[in-house]
Amino acid sequence: MNDNFSDITTPISDSTIINYFEDWTSLNDSIMGGTSKATCSMQSDGLELKGELVEEGGGFVSCRSPVFKPPLNLSNYHSLKIKVDGEGRTLKIALFCDLQLLGLNELFFPGIHWVAEVPTISSGTTSIEIPFSKFQPTVRAKQIPISPSINPKAITQLQLLHSKFGEPGELNLGFRPGPIKILLRSISGCS
Repeated sequence: MNDNFSDITTPISDSTIINYFEDWTSLNDSIMGGTSKATCSMQSDGLELKGELVEEGGGFVSCRSPVFKPPLNLSNYHSLKIKVDGEGRTLKIALFCDLQLLGLNELFFPGIHWVAEVPTISSGTTSIEIPFSKFQPTVRAKQIPISPSINPKAITQLQLLHSKFGEPGELNLGFRPGPIKILLRSISGCS
């Protein structure tokens, strides 16, 4: 596993593209009793999430990065640009940050993460820019009673999901169970 952000990125003009996906792993609804099965594998053109998505008993599949040590400092950017082949599904990108800096470690279990929807076109690559201000805090796909802002100075993990839940507490209208094959091409910081 790479613990240094410079090992997983390639600078291109004013953005940094995450293009090292070898250590990303799948996390599916089986952790909560679901039966979806998907795997992540690094391909020459990005990270492939492939498998079978079952709505009953969970309804999500995902790929997540290793935990970044030290955390990523993305404070030079105001947004992320995601390039993904998503089969016309509405995906989510999730960001995790070091909650010690926010003083929220003990308040929420298993932890807060910030999500934003990524609507995709039916064929080809979708390129979408998402400002950090659009990421919403959530715990287990539910809204939380407070709305802490994400700390772009301390990003500890990234996750790409396809879930029956969209915005926190709401169903994903772009959800589609069955065979799934998604290709995450890159994640860029935009200033």
